[in-house]
Amino acid sequence: MNYDFDFIVLGGGSAGYAAARTLYDNQVTVALVDGAEELGGLCILKGCMPSKTLIYSAEALHFAQKGNIFGFSCSSPQADLAAMQARKKQVIAEFADYRKEQLEDGRFSLFRSNGQLINNQTVRLRDGTILQAKKILIATGSKVKVPNLPGLSEVNYKTSDHVLDLNFVPPECVVLGGGVVACELAQFLSRIGTEVTLLQRSQQLLKEFSVEASECLQSAMRAEGINLQLGVDFTAFSQVDELHTKISYRHQEEEKAIKTSFLFLALGREPSTENLNLSFAGVEQLSSGHIKTNSYQQTTCPEIYAAGDCAGPHEIVHIAIKQGETAALHAMGKEVRPMEYSKLLTVVFTDPQLAFVGLNPKKLKEQGVEFLSASYPFDDHGKSILMDAKYGYVAIHADKKSGVILGAECVGKDAGELIHSLSVGVGLSATVHDLLRADWYHPTLSEIWTYPLEDLAEEIVV
Repeated sequence: MNYDFDFIVLGGGSAGYAAARTLYDNQVTVALVDGAEELGGLCILKGCMPSKTLIYSAEALHFAQKGNIFGFSCSSPQADLAAMQARKKQVIAEFADYRKEQLEDGRFSLFRSNGQLINNQTVRLRDGTILQAKKILIATGSKVKVPNLPGLSEVNYKTSDHVLDLNFVPPECVVLGGGVVACELAQFLSRIGTEVTLLQRSQQLLKEFSVEASECLQSAMRAEGINLQLGVDFTAFSQVDELHTKISYRHQEEEKAIKTSFLFLALGREPSTENLNLSFAGVEQLSSGHIKTNSYQQTTCPEIYAAGDCAGPHEIVHIAIKQGETAALHAMGKEVRPMEYSKLLTVVFTDPQLAFVGLNPKKLKEQGVEFLSASYPFDDHGKSILMDAKYGYVAIHADKKSGVILGAECVGKDAGELIHSLSVGVGLSATVHDLLRADWYHPTLSEIWTYPLEDLAEEIVV
């Protein structure tokens, strides 16, 4: 069967749905193709929502276990995985059901299948159905990456999907990786009672963050009993028996090996594009596997766009949504601002949390921008001290002449909430003097921003 539409969207996750909704609102006929077992996308089903729900439960447990610090007794609270999972399922069900209703409400022609490109305006579904459209958006997301390491693909390993569906507390675990997923879920496992060893190839966790931020998190994780081994060179993976996997590696010029019954592979994700036949339509990919796009999400084939994890460069939900909307508007010939990431906001939900917005010192130096920075530690701040939340700091980077805030970072308690004050500043191109005109209440965590703001305002006279 042949169907003709104005637009075909491949993938019904955050980017695909945002594009389809935008197109429909502009009276464009849309075919939405999604062959996943469940509708909803990675964030709702296997990413942001389930992980943050469980992480928050583990944080509450960790807080209860520190009762003696705050002056109350609590008789050895322990994780109840069944209860945690029940709450998680209840939370994400509301979001998943709502997204499913939106995808099936008749605004789009929904095809529950996978599709392949035949050319720049044609998609063939699994059952042979042919869809034709003037334009196409690829929003097929990402999948767990299995690096080419000796023996890794042949051993039993778990992924974030398995960790998020755990119904028992593993007695021990070896985590491979030091990125966002690895750090967040390693700490989750540790807090529910698992003895965790984390092996990371880089010399620091979260290598996209500053050394100071990474070292702060490393100190906190080690203080909680997580065994961090950084700068690891994996040499071999082998299955010892049905239950145990052996990891051989080189660390600090020593040959080492560790056995585990729970090997958690968290070495990143990669674009899910392998079955799309991109080359048939002249769509090029970068060396990372991401689909090459311009700042309007247009690929090397003018009729085809890409958005979300399969396009990159940042696998973040609010970015995927913005990319989907940008692609849809540009494809319709509407006026739309191009994508740019100089005001990017990023949060990692470890404890302490890590957050940054805008440009960091490294990027500013690369661009030849003259700037000044100021910082202040949480261990000298009233509210964080009384909360026993003394890990971390805030830092602000501002233009040396104008005082315009170019970037900020926060490592500490609730950094993901605190960073939004500075995200507003960066987004509006406010100066340090502008933000000092606002009231900052004492004692609050947010008040900590006033210290670097005041330091910079003294140095930058306008």
